[in-house]
Amino acid sequence: MIQRKIIHVDMDAFFASVEQRDNPELQGKPIAVGSSSERGVVATCSYEARKFGVRSAMSSVVAKRLCPDIIFVRPRFEQYEAVSAQIMKIFQEFTDKIEPLSIDEAFLDVTENFVQQSSATEIAKLIRKRILEETGLTASAGVSFNKFLAKIASDMKKPNGLTVVRPEQAEAFVEQLPIEKFYGIGKVTAEKMHRYGIHNGKDLKGRELHELTRLFGKSGMFFFSMARAIDEREVKNSRVRKSVGAEQTFEKDLTTKFERIAELYKLEQEVFERIKESNFKGKTITLKVKFHNFEQITRSKTINGWFTSFDTIHRYAKELLLQTYLEDAKIRLLGVTISNAEEDEKDGIQLTLNF
Repeated sequence: MIQRKIIHVDMDAFFASVEQRDNPELQGKPIAVGSSSERGVVATCSYEARKFGVRSAMSSVVAKRLCPDIIFVRPRFEQYEAVSAQIMKIFQEFTDKIEPLSIDEAFLDVTENFVQQSSATEIAKLIRKRILEETGLTASAGVSFNKFLAKIASDMKKPNGLTVVRPEQAEAFVEQLPIEKFYGIGKVTAEKMHRYGIHNGKDLKGRELHELTRLFGKSGMFFFSMARAIDEREVKNSRVRKSVGAEQTFEKDLTTKFERIAELYKLEQEVFERIKESNFKGKTITLKVKFHNFEQITRSKTINGWFTSFDTIHRYAKELLLQTYLEDAKIRLLGVTISNAEEDEKDGIQLTLNF
């Protein structure tokens, strides 16, 4: 069996780096892309801000508390998409096996490539050099023989770093890895693993498959394989959309029935437009409600047909909202998502796209 040569390229603080590139006055300063309002959220931040503990998805209030001098910049998604397209064209000069994970990162399979280069490490160097020359931005990269290792490796020496994990290094690399660094293990799962004495890759590798599946369900098989550096997933050129949705955090809490229905109506329209644009079909609608105290609930409804018309989306989203006891509640966020897609009935890797 041919051993694959996989590169994972991850742009460094992408949105923030674009803003610093385009505005020299922001260079070297702690900036956050997002809204500075009381209800604002940091989309991403510069490495200067990260030194203070500021992170993506953090509330703007907390970010300003950690870093009083932080500068908030409104996002320019059209510009980010344009730069992302530039980077994608660079990738296409080296291989046609490209799997974007988001606007700022992708897997590349360079086992066979267009530049007749046998070393994946050299290709990663060339790609990073081209990105810097053409966009003025830095990228970090991980190189290995599977996606799991390449993904983790790309995060080891950020920013502007390159990490290579060769086959003979894989076992030791995974064993010393803190469990929080494993791709696919979030905070809640990591805490659960700690309770069972699993703190790193070596601890995880010491657990039997039946134990991991008992503790973590279907994910147990994934964890079992990752602990042994086994990942047979191929780099896929196309990904299947699994859901379409929209959500909104409000400047002021919604306290009346009229306000809730009016704001929900706007979200329904947005979701409907995205469904039309993507030609998406789903059977399940989910309502997300977050209250002023940050408690959150979700309510779902599955129908026999498809959510392809605005009337259907409006009918069931409103029904879910009215069925939820909210008489005295103060709502800070509403969200509507359509899922259970037509493609779910087919084989293939799927990726949830959050809007």
